[in-house]
Amino acid sequence: MVTLLVTSFLLLAAITYVIYLWQRPSSNRDAGFSLPPRAVGLFAETALKEAQAHELESVENLADEERQALLSRAAAGDKKALDDASAKGDTALYDEVLNALVEGADSDASLLSLVSYIARSDARLCVNNHLAEKFIESWKTSPDRNSTAKMLHIAALADDASIYQAAIETAYQFWRDQKLTGLSATELRQLMESEFWLLSPAQRNSGAGFLLKRKLAALRRKLAAERTVNSE
Repeated sequence: MVTLLVTSFLLLAAITYVIYLWQRPSSNRDAGFSLPPRAVGLFAETALKEAQAHELESVENLADEERQALLSRAAAGDKKALDDASAKGDTALYDEVLNALVEGADSDASLLSLVSYIARSDARLCVNNHLAEKFIESWKTSPDRNSTAKMLHIAALADDASIYQAAIETAYQFWRDQKLTGLSATELRQLMESEFWLLSPAQRNSGAGFLLKRKLAALRRKLAAERTVNSE
């Protein structure tokens, strides 16, 4: 009787152990259906990239809306749009807004008003090539002592050696042709040389700056000769 009970107990234990071994692989098979960590990582990475792309698109759309608003204000003659563009620190945007204001300046008076606004601004607004070139053309209509000083100043503020060379050549030619009165040879030379130093070192030392220095030296000699002739 005792032997039968021990045998039954051992048999039950053996059956239980077999059932345990049978169930463990089954659990492993079920676990095999789970996504591997790399697959989960790929889905997360894709979702992150999509979110970042959406955020970037939203930022770009907002920036474009702000750009269009600034350009619309500039086209309507709002000079304060230039201050707002400058505050954004975007050189390309600033040039667009300034160019829109320059194009909207349909008279010498309105162009002079724009130049005066930039010169008086506390925001240290910049002059670009387009404004400098248009101001030189405007100056040609009524060149005198004061306007010449301002023209050379604005040309120098554009910080482009080529632009400044064009300005001094034009001023000298008008003076030589007696279209520019009220300035002596010495005063014109001093104006040209003093405004030259407003150019940045990078411009003064560039290839265009080298040509500008040569032109200044040549005009200095010509003006010195004119002064000598006029004093005789």
